[in-house]
Amino acid sequence: MRKAGLDESKVGIKFAGRNINNLRYADDTTLMAESEEELKSLLMRVKKESAKVGLKRNIKKTKIMAFGSLNSWQIDGEEMEVVTDFIFLGSKITTNGDRSQEIKRCLILGRKAMANLDSILKSRDITLPTKVRIVRAMIFPVAMYGCESWTIRKAERQRIEAFELWCWRRLLRVPWTAKRSNQSVLEEIKPDCSLEGQILKLKLKYFGHLMRRKD
Repeated sequence: MRKAGLDESKVGIKFAGRNINNLRYADDTTLMAESEEELKSLLMRVKKESAKVGLKRNIKKTKIMAFGSLNSWQIDGEEMEVVTDFIFLGSKITTNGDRSQEIKRCLILGRKAMANLDSILKSRDITLPTKVRIVRAMIFPVAMYGCESWTIRKAERQRIEAFELWCWRRLLRVPWTAKRSNQSVLEEIKPDCSLEGQILKLKLKYFGHLMRRKD
């Protein structure tokens, strides 16, 4: 990928004063451009350089996503699958940039992680403060994955709050049918910071890092 000269190319999108046309992690590669012609030029660069070492592009695993109307796409006589979303490094990227579905997906994963630790969290040999720390260390990070890019509106805020209270009620074995207020649950748990507060801290830290890089 380095020999393809992508980093030196002026083709790509501008972000925080930088030109970006590729994202690489292990064997995952995402190419980005502002037009179909530019994207094709990037793909042909990669194909040409890969051929020198006997590598071929797997057309069945290659997807294309466009921010706009695009029904079909071909390059070099090969048809590529056009998608409206895809998972990149654990986060769902969509054409419309809406993060609500990604937030829902992460909260569902958080619920599954909580259920997987039932045997530990129900143990009478572990104190409540330790169980709270386990939830904060092993459950919340799953639900918060990629939260730096989330746009949190009122509906998402309510989902996040509901997920956190679900975790604490499950930890205390308090069913939703029980006549017990959320405030009383929080007073027993005594969390240092709400889940939404933790997300906000991460977002501020992330954007502060971006601004320092830009300067």
